[in-house]
Amino acid sequence: MAAALGCAGVLRLSLSALKPGMQVPRAGPAAAFGTSVTSAKVAVNGVHLRYQQTGEGEHAVLLLPGMLGSGETDFGPQLQSLSKKLFTVVAWDPRGYGHSRPPDRDFPVDFFERDAKDAVDLMKTLKFKKVSLLGWSDGGITALIAAAKYPAYIHKMVIWGANAYVTAEDSVIYEGIRDVSKWSERTRKPLEALYGYDYFARTCEKWVDGIGQFKHQPDGNICRHLLPLVQCPTLIVHGEKDPLVPRFHADFIHEHVKGSRLHLMPEGKHNLHLRFASEFNKLAEDFLQ
Repeated sequence: MAAALGCAGVLRLSLSALKPGMQVPRAGPAAAFGTSVTSAKVAVNGVHLRYQQTGEGEHAVLLLPGMLGSGETDFGPQLQSLSKKLFTVVAWDPRGYGHSRPPDRDFPVDFFERDAKDAVDLMKTLKFKKVSLLGWSDGGITALIAAAKYPAYIHKMVIWGANAYVTAEDSVIYEGIRDVSKWSERTRKPLEALYGYDYFARTCEKWVDGIGQFKHQPDGNICRHLLPLVQCPTLIVHGEKDPLVPRFHADFIHEHVKGSRLHLMPEGKHNLHLRFASEFNKLAEDFLQ
């Protein structure tokens, strides 16, 4: 959901995580890893979406970032190291995030559905006939919705740090990250560099209000009603030390997505794909093949 932390690519920090000096590692620009990555923008659904692409494999894989996230801030190790031979990897910036601006990011009640349609239509515009999804946090929610609504187009899916509904506990966490001035410098710095402080701060507040809409839905519903519609093979990864997304969210998705697999990483936190990039990349590659 939180990108900075990522729906929780939301920076969703638990209260205990909001300690002074807290650090949430994020990937740097892919170029910092010396990889061959191309960037471009393409018109999709009335906006211009920016994406990065690498690899030449027949299996297309889309990387979906978390709240406030972008391909370059959220997926450097994946753009660098996922097999270029097996996969063509695309990392996108959802509308209003990263370099997919204008427009400014907004959060209507259907913003996850809008992102799912944008993501699928982006890959269709790029002429991919079928794709697999790797979704982190908010990007994991978007991936679940895309898989449920466009089942013929989604081959396989890996998600982590995602949730299908909002609890009272989650709402407290969201309110705790509303004021970005309270974030640690290391957490703020990449996003300030990407957005400028004002847009960064304003968009975070808008996100908190946007995600807060779901607590007024029956059972806090975001996409729980869609989980039984997911048909593709699905791997749910959960870090046992994730302070942002409780284990019960991963268990719920696993229980309601038929045939899904749940993989637990005992030392993993919310950004497990960054802190344990080699382990995560191998896990994803083995599942996608």
